[in-house]
Amino acid sequence: MKLVDKVILCEVGLRDGLQNECTHLTTEQKIELINDIVDAGYKVIEVGSFMSPKAVPQMADTDEIMKRINRKEGVEYRVLIANLKGVERAIACGCKKVKLNVSASRAHNLANLNRTPEETVAGFQDCVDLAKKNGIEISGSISMPFGSPWEYKIPVQDIKNIVAAYLACGITQISLSDASGMAVPTQVYKLCKEMKETYPQVSWVIHLHNTRGMALTNMLSAMQAGMDTFDVSFGGLGGCPFVPGAAGNLVSEDTIHMLDEMGIETGINLDKAITLAKKVQKMVGHNLDGFILKAGKSSELVHELPKRQGKNEKIDK
Repeated sequence: MKLVDKVILCEVGLRDGLQNECTHLTTEQKIELINDIVDAGYKVIEVGSFMSPKAVPQMADTDEIMKRINRKEGVEYRVLIANLKGVERAIACGCKKVKLNVSASRAHNLANLNRTPEETVAGFQDCVDLAKKNGIEISGSISMPFGSPWEYKIPVQDIKNIVAAYLACGITQISLSDASGMAVPTQVYKLCKEMKETYPQVSWVIHLHNTRGMALTNMLSAMQAGMDTFDVSFGGLGGCPFVPGAAGNLVSEDTIHMLDEMGIETGINLDKAITLAKKVQKMVGHNLDGFILKAGKSSELVHELPKRQGKNEKIDK
């Protein structure tokens, strides 16, 4: 099995995880978690989103968080946006990285926006121009390229058309997001390999959901295709609120544990990641889905066996 020898993990639990929770954490709790995430060794964090507070009330304090956190040099603090207003909010609170998103589903886009995915991305040009003018990095995401509830399978050419539209407006970091949780390993390998070979100028990020228990195996397939950057969420918290049953993300501590055992570098301290997930579990008030939280690390199972007694040794009764 040929894999990459180093992986970059982005912790997205603060956004993709908490936006699905009934329990709303305080701004202070979120800032505490950001400090813990940085302390664990993460270099990329998705802090929240600049969406309408009415639509996503859990993210209403993202502006305040970005103003108050002590940013560590070398750490990327990114925020999800939907439009030009998001860039304006980023400028106001000093956010230096934003991410746009489009659905790979033509039916979904036409029903909700009356635009094709390519037309939606072309409309991001104003966002790109304003962001770059103000020294803000901007990336893009393609949601559901591995399948959607509307078309089932997405044609590869449709995905390429979206990538071309992103490149045309100046975005060169693109996420492939399995928001519907429909991806399978062979499909992930084939699509990731084709995308990486066709667009070597793109910096790829893979975002996997564990809806059907396939996230880690899909990650390995993406790694075989040469992908080395993945989104993860503490305890697997999160999912897609717009797709029925699409709950759960690639679990941070499970992923780090697997990569550690395989000798693949992440730069993240597993024990601190586990402690972080346990803290989040208490904050949200319910058990999280991570297996390491339940079973512990493999290394914790290793015990010294008792020495075998010799033939002539007397055994005390």
